[in-house]
Amino acid sequence: MRYDNCTVRRQDRLLEEERAREILQVGEYGFLAMASVEGGYGVPINYAISGDTIYLHCAPEGRKLQAVANDNRVTFCVVGEKRLIPEQFTTMYESVVASGSARIVEDVDERRQALRLIVEKYASQHVEEGLKAIERSLHRTAVVAIKVHTLTGKSKQQ
Repeated sequence: MRYDNCTVRRQDRLLEEERAREILQVGEYGFLAMASVEGGYGVPINYAISGDTIYLHCAPEGRKLQAVANDNRVTFCVVGEKRLIPEQFTTMYESVVASGSARIVEDVDERRQALRLIVEKYASQHVEEGLKAIERSLHRTAVVAIKVHTLTGKSKQQ
């Protein structure tokens, strides 16, 4: 994963690479944007990260999987700290955008590991129960892996 802010228009708002990676790692949810046959498609979704790969889970059929099968180029956005400043008509924020290629994970062990990462992130006090749930629903759960090629980060603090 290459950190590359050269295409960010507002160079005065660049986010430090370390903070951008932290936001991507710990974000509560991200917004996945894809191209579909019908046009653009985007969806907010829970996720987990391993190295330079973002893992998502979903139903084994649907628009998201069709879009990935049609065109594997995706972007994934996560917003970090944010605060509205109504009296100044602005917002303080941090955000990162990951661009990469998505694939539907076919390998059962990789799917199981991705789902474990998601359980550990969102239900860390219930890992044992989560692992049992994974086994019960593995046959009806799809996993998408996004190999992140570039990451950009931007913030407005003042």
